[in-house]
Amino acid sequence: MPSRTSIAPGAHLELRDAVWRVKRVDSTSTGGQAWLCEGVSAIVRDQEAIFLEELEPEVRVLDPRTTLLVRDTSSGHRAGLLYIESLLREVPPPDDGLYVGHGAAMDVFDFQLEPAWLALQKLRERILIADAVGLGKTLEAGILLSELIRRGRARRILVATTKAMLTQFQKELWGRFTIPLVRLDSVGLARIRAEIPSHHNPFYHFDKTIISIDTLKQNNWFRTHVEKAHWDVIVIDEAQNVAHRGSRTSQRASIASTLARNCDSLILLSATPHDGRAESFASLMNMLDPTAIADPSSYTKEDIQGLYVRRFKRDVAHELADRVPEPKVMESKARASAAEERAFDAITSLELPALDHGARGGVLFRTGLVKAIFSSPRACLAQMRAPLRRKTVSDALAPALRRELLDADSTPTSEALDRAADHLAGDPLAADLRTLAAAARAVEAIGQDAFSKYWELLRTLDRLGWSLRRAKEDRLLLFTERRETLAYLEEHLVRDLSLSEGQWQVLHGGLSDVEQQSVVEDFGKTSSSVRILLASDVASEGLNLHYLCHRLIHFDVPWSLMVFQQRNGRVDRYGQTEAPEIVYLRTESDNEMIRGDNRILDVLREKAEQARENLGDPSVFMNLYDVQDEEQRTALAIQSGTTPEALSAELDSAVRDPFSLLLEAGASGLDLGSGAPTRTPVSLFASDFDFAAMAVERLRESLDLEATIRPEEQMIELRWTKDLEQRYRRLPAEVRPEDGVVLLTADSDRMQRALEEARKQESAWPVHQLLWANSPVLDWLADRVRAGFGRHAAPVLVVPALGGTREAAVLVSGLLASRQGQPLVQRWYAARFTGERFTGLEPFEDFLEETRAGRQTIPNDAGPVDLERLQGLLPDAVEEVRRRVLVDRDRFRAETGAQRTDELARLHRLRGRQLSFLDESYENRRDAGARRAHDRKARRIVELFRAHEEWIESALTTADEPFLEVVAVLVGAPS
Repeated sequence: MPSRTSIAPGAHLELRDAVWRVKRVDSTSTGGQAWLCEGVSAIVRDQEAIFLEELEPEVRVLDPRTTLLVRDTSSGHRAGLLYIESLLREVPPPDDGLYVGHGAAMDVFDFQLEPAWLALQKLRERILIADAVGLGKTLEAGILLSELIRRGRARRILVATTKAMLTQFQKELWGRFTIPLVRLDSVGLARIRAEIPSHHNPFYHFDKTIISIDTLKQNNWFRTHVEKAHWDVIVIDEAQNVAHRGSRTSQRASIASTLARNCDSLILLSATPHDGRAESFASLMNMLDPTAIADPSSYTKEDIQGLYVRRFKRDVAHELADRVPEPKVMESKARASAAEERAFDAITSLELPALDHGARGGVLFRTGLVKAIFSSPRACLAQMRAPLRRKTVSDALAPALRRELLDADSTPTSEALDRAADHLAGDPLAADLRTLAAAARAVEAIGQDAFSKYWELLRTLDRLGWSLRRAKEDRLLLFTERRETLAYLEEHLVRDLSLSEGQWQVLHGGLSDVEQQSVVEDFGKTSSSVRILLASDVASEGLNLHYLCHRLIHFDVPWSLMVFQQRNGRVDRYGQTEAPEIVYLRTESDNEMIRGDNRILDVLREKAEQARENLGDPSVFMNLYDVQDEEQRTALAIQSGTTPEALSAELDSAVRDPFSLLLEAGASGLDLGSGAPTRTPVSLFASDFDFAAMAVERLRESLDLEATIRPEEQMIELRWTKDLEQRYRRLPAEVRPEDGVVLLTADSDRMQRALEEARKQESAWPVHQLLWANSPVLDWLADRVRAGFGRHAAPVLVVPALGGTREAAVLVSGLLASRQGQPLVQRWYAARFTGERFTGLEPFEDFLEETRAGRQTIPNDAGPVDLERLQGLLPDAVEEVRRRVLVDRDRFRAETGAQRTDELARLHRLRGRQLSFLDESYENRRDAGARRAHDRKARRIVELFRAHEEWIESALTTADEPFLEVVAVLVGAPS
């Protein structure tokens, strides 16, 4: 039985016939130890387990001095070089530079590397990436995730996004970064519930998952399990949806806050990260760092420095150059028909005192009807039917009659309103319903031939040169906010454009998550026959709809500047190859009020264009930062008769909102303009491909491995073995090759072409997989070549560059982990010997440069080597490296001591500030209830800061003794 002091984070234990790495050591109530371990040997690799000292009498701490040396007899020492490289690839980067992210399957721009660099400079990688629509926030998240994976800090990943984004986000992270997220949509959730016992936590069965926030909100079983799980990294997409709004905390915000507490690293993504209220943005900052802000209503850029990065297209225009073509913005005007003019007159003259009583935000019912008829007569009639759902009306009607009157297919709106009024004798609402019924008859009189904007749409398609006869890669996107208008367009466009089944799709919030994902995927696939997508604003957030589409038509003009930006961003975004053509449809009328309303909407359109060209964020014009609030502001301007000139001046005067300027200027607190530093990891091989190719060649000697290596194309094709197939069964089903043949490419440009090619096929998942640091195949190859020398063994290589046979170098790895089990200091050294005499230590990088091992052929005659002599060198080599690593430990402690002291002092100041603010908040409240609330909040603050202080101590405190491992022995060649 080892002593407790001999087991520390980083140590390798042999127990239960497997090798485990200790991640954390805790004391138990019985005075023993509990070891949280991660599997190292093949059968348990990547599995986590907790072992109790008193229950493991056979545990053995592997002693590097007893490592068995094995002569490498392979041709060119391939086996030994591969073994060394497999261990070297587990060494985390020594600094905060970028080592892998820039090698993903993407066009690399400096601005997309900067968020990862900023996050890696923090003690905890927690950041809001708030770049404008279309700049590639998903890619920026993938870069940071890849860097965290390379550092061993992202084994467990959870992504939370919108329902429609699940497949897109999953596909982007796999295709470009080979990060495999298991998609937990409604189908995936049902399968899990059928396969996993109800008392098991499904989020411990999958290390990397993606789920929608709405699913968690609606499914108590899964929400309970996800909130109990701990994650290395959580990504929350469209994070504006989880910010606190007003005095009440939404369910989404509550779930997100819980998730934020259950992870080490947190990445928030949002193009619209705030609603103009300091408290709302503070809620996102508090998810990232709950110690930063004392008063959510009053804080400065310095308080949240380094927690977010925000850039607009103008900020990165010099990098993007012609990668985002300038859009062509057009307006198509329809002349109102006589029937429409009569309907406009009827609506604008409405007086509805009962319906307007207590109107939300002062917006009259009539104004809502104007907005609806600007969309379509059918949408307007649906809006007119809304009073039938009021409790006053509902209570007066028998259930069967209520259902009949609400059914637009069985009862015309005007008739339904009149009949409802008949049952409200003496109620003031009855008069309003009859007045509304008269206006409804005018709207009902707008027949198909009289709906002028619809016919203008058809003429616009002709002017754009769009038709079904054009290439099917030329697709069309139509936006409207009204479901009734979507139904109308679907019904009539199918007939008038002679659309065949499958040539159109409709996307709205009423579809299930699987249906929404299917629509989005079809629209981006060349093999799909879809030509037109009719979408509500559920499609305006985050979706990539630009692959085969550059034409977007606003069938109704938004009343929110934020919606302008969100809709247009679906085609006007990074990756668009054609100049976007954006068309706004509207109806011109002789009615003075309608004409004035249209001029107001013209002002909004002009401001949206102005923001795109100069400001970046159109929200700064209204300073409301909420779609509904912006729509209400527009409605009030319309119904009050505000002139376009007055509204334009008002919006211009509000642009310099100090909070907006804080966000625009406060990107990070760093000089990001200097560019994120990119590094090349230390390696024996020139590239990932060279390592993989040699590993495949080596394994073909001992395994029945079918593989083809094409160096000129940087490609490897292999049929998976049984154990590789088992690994793929833990990955998403979409990434598993049906025929068992894995196509790997190390060429990121080829991988991007494969992604494009996949959209032409039935399955939009690429058949190729990127061969790079994150590749599961590369992990498998590393495990297999490492197993070639057996457990607790190391290879001996004969290297002529060292000199004669009396010269030897023992490569030893020294690891110092934090209390959390994260590697803080890991150094490789070459202990040099002449005969039995130790002659000095060299950092591995210098030794590698001298020997050029792996970079040039090392002949191997498989001749005899004095293994007994070399075995005798191990104790001295291990001890010399131990002493050097202890020096590294002391240097690290000195370097981080000041950092730890500064951080603890900062926390002390912030805790005092939060407690003082709490005292001030209760200064005038003396009752017992207030005192109890004050004391409860004070305890919460103290506990919060105590937890953070403990985290800092555990994250920056190294173990006293390093974990040492003999990697290999290199000996000179006979002269």
